[in-house]
Amino acid sequence: MIARKTRRMARTLRLPGICALFTATGCFTLAYPTPPVEEYVLGAGPRAVAAAPARDTGGLTIGLRRLDLAPYLSTTAIVVRRGSRIVTSGFRRWGEEPGAGIMRAVAAALGASPTILAVDVAPWPVQAQHDYLVQLHVSHLEGAAAEDLTATEGEVHVMASWEIIRSQDGTLVARGETDRREAGWKVGDYLGLVTRVDKGLTGIASDLAACLVRIAGARPAPDAAAGGRLVVCAAH
Repeated sequence: MIARKTRRMARTLRLPGICALFTATGCFTLAYPTPPVEEYVLGAGPRAVAAAPARDTGGLTIGLRRLDLAPYLSTTAIVVRRGSRIVTSGFRRWGEEPGAGIMRAVAAALGASPTILAVDVAPWPVQAQHDYLVQLHVSHLEGAAAEDLTATEGEVHVMASWEIIRSQDGTLVARGETDRREAGWKVGDYLGLVTRVDKGLTGIASDLAACLVRIAGARPAPDAAAGGRLVVCAAH
């Protein structure tokens, strides 16, 4: 009788050991699942439609030169600034080289202006003709929050400067700057960040279009090389 009880107890005690073996071999795991990678693109937001009845057939043709992008933004990681620190997530990133997305978004928004007939992004065909060339410098394109890691409220900062060059003779005729900050961004909301960045790029295009109208209608035409007036356009 005692021998039977001993064998029964031994079988019972072996069961936890078997369960532990199954756990070690992968039948059951407590490891956290890896989150999926989220990729975002710019230029997907809706563009405002001008109330003008028709596009001016004498509209301007614009060439956008290769983008000058701040080095810390030249990454597929979507940037968030915490004070002076740069924070990125390995699971949220741009779905393409960011400069390509920025230029596509600006070109699309600029081309929607009733005063613009066509916009080309470099490189363009040798025979392409433009009234003006635009050199764009993007220095900020990120979410921003306090350095305190407990802060959950932030803003989205988009800042760029540009030069406008008359294509006919290569004369610099205008400079401009856009500095846009939109509050109300929740830290960690990457879709909201991208949506606000898109809005900021549309704002850059709007400021560019306004500056182009200003110089195109200037009499006499601005000509800094000849000692004339250089138009300065600023929007905040």
